[in-house]
Amino acid sequence: MRGERATLGKSLLDVQRELHIRATYIAAIESGDLSAFEAASFVAGYVRSYARYLGMDPDWSYAKFCAETGFAISSDLQRSTTSSPRIGAQPSTGDFSQGLLARTKMAEEPDPFWRRLDPVAMGSTAVMILLIAGLGFGGWTVLREVQRVNLAPADQPPSVLSDLDPITSGAAPRMAAIEEPSLRVGEARNTSNTNAQGVVRNYRPEALETPVVVSRDGPIAAINPRESEPSLDNSGISSAIEMALAEASTSAVSGESVRVTHDGPPEVEILAVRPSWIRVRAADGTVLFEKVLDAGERFRVPPSESPATLRAGNSGSVYMLVDGQPFGPTAPGAQVVDQIALSPEAVSERFTLADLSDDQALREFVNVAEAGTDALTQTD
Repeated sequence: MRGERATLGKSLLDVQRELHIRATYIAAIESGDLSAFEAASFVAGYVRSYARYLGMDPDWSYAKFCAETGFAISSDLQRSTTSSPRIGAQPSTGDFSQGLLARTKMAEEPDPFWRRLDPVAMGSTAVMILLIAGLGFGGWTVLREVQRVNLAPADQPPSVLSDLDPITSGAAPRMAAIEEPSLRVGEARNTSNTNAQGVVRNYRPEALETPVVVSRDGPIAAINPRESEPSLDNSGISSAIEMALAEASTSAVSGESVRVTHDGPPEVEILAVRPSWIRVRAADGTVLFEKVLDAGERFRVPPSESPATLRAGNSGSVYMLVDGQPFGPTAPGAQVVDQIALSPEAVSERFTLADLSDDQALREFVNVAEAGTDALTQTD
């Protein structure tokens, strides 16, 4: 066979490419090496195919190969190849099952589907599905929370705090509730009836039923036309006109404006003659002011229905001014005082007028304040 292949000028690779048989099997057939074959059932087919390719008799070549290599198949297989089948004879099922197929090694049956499943791959797939489902559910939950609108019911329905119509009520109310956002610092103290936060009731002066008007001239009924006669002197008439115009301009500038409200309560101020820390709280506990006042610095207490309270350190340097009159100090020495009512009546009752001779710094600040007030009055 090797000689025939050489005569045809074919290499092992050419035979492999044309017969689709491995070159190692071709070389094993030519050398008679049976150990190169994986299964003995393929040897006969390979030998006959290779002999047919070289133009040799397949049966003679196979018999020669078996004689040289000692290769032999089962007797049943030899009997089936040598004996010709009878015409019209059908092989029985038992003979067929116990014949060639029973003694020839066949391909193994494929494993069932469940045996080919990998537990690791199934676990990874399950984890991936759970992760995708968790991410989807989390995103859907976040989207619902973002789009949700919560409406909280009010603790107390809105109501009219005061009636400001002077026609129906006769006069405007003395006090009105005004809510200042700048003073809404923290939650107010809880009461049994209300739950307001940071509400400061500022003072409003009561309106007068009849405006107070300062008349510039006397009543018309007091004019007696018989007491004065028309003068024929034109110079006197012109001088009288000039005097009337001068009086009118003077009275318009210096005259008092029409007042329609009563005077408000006296103003209360806090004066520090030396650096002092103070804290002013409203009646509901809201912090209105907290700072370290420098020497000569003042803080005007906003008027309210309920007086504010003062807590101060370095009490010997803190005074109260009621309409410019100094009262105090809050306490002698450098102490911490608390719960000092800052209404004009409470300050006047609790403290006495400050003695300017006892505190040089207080005297200087009061003199400066009075001088500034006098200068402002002269300028006006």
